Amino acid sequence: MKTLKTMADEELVVLYAEGENAAFDVLLGRHKNSIFSYIYFIIRNKDLAEDIFQETFVKAIMTIKQGRYTETGKFKAWITRIAHNLIIDHFRQERNENTLSNDEVDVDLFNNSKLCDKTIEDHIIHHQVLADVKKLVQYLPESQREVLVMRYYQDLSFKEIADITGVSINTALGRMRYAILNMRKLIAENQMELSLT
Repeated sequence: MKTLKTMADEELVVLYAEGENAAFDVLLGRHKNSIFSYIYFIIRNKDLAEDIFQETFVKAIMTIKQGRYTETGKFKAWITRIAHNLIIDHFRQERNENTLSNDEVDVDLFNNSKLCDKTIEDHIIHHQVLADVKKLVQYLPESQREVLVMRYYQDLSFKEIADITGVSINTALGRMRYAILNMRKLIAENQMELSLT
């Protein structure tokens, strides 16, 4: 007879749904590092990443217990998608909280040309920064350049990047991390100033 640790994710999900709580402990142990790393890589705040991590697994528990889990053979992708959606929800909520209503201020912020229009110098600086970044990207190793372009220029998710490039999400995340570190190193070595402000 198989022990819990040798069972596939899907077998553990079925056991947990049937009331075997230890099965979920094995699932959690198996995937906690990669899920937390994924969340932290995007959030960059340990406390907030821990909150979203806990919320991810609570949502997974509730879905399984309610008999709504249908992702046969794809537990890791499913739990990563839950984390991804919670991250998006967090950023949406944060953006909404920071939205300023024009009704709440005496000065009309949205029709003030001094506050809204960019000068020609701003446009020139903006285009120069973008051109400099494109040049730097060319110096990255191909695998890092590929992930960076897909993420920032094609707006693909890390799951989509992983599927397209045939690597794991962790590998795609790792390549992105090294791409950013290498870009920072190139900026420092060339004493470049990349600022749009």
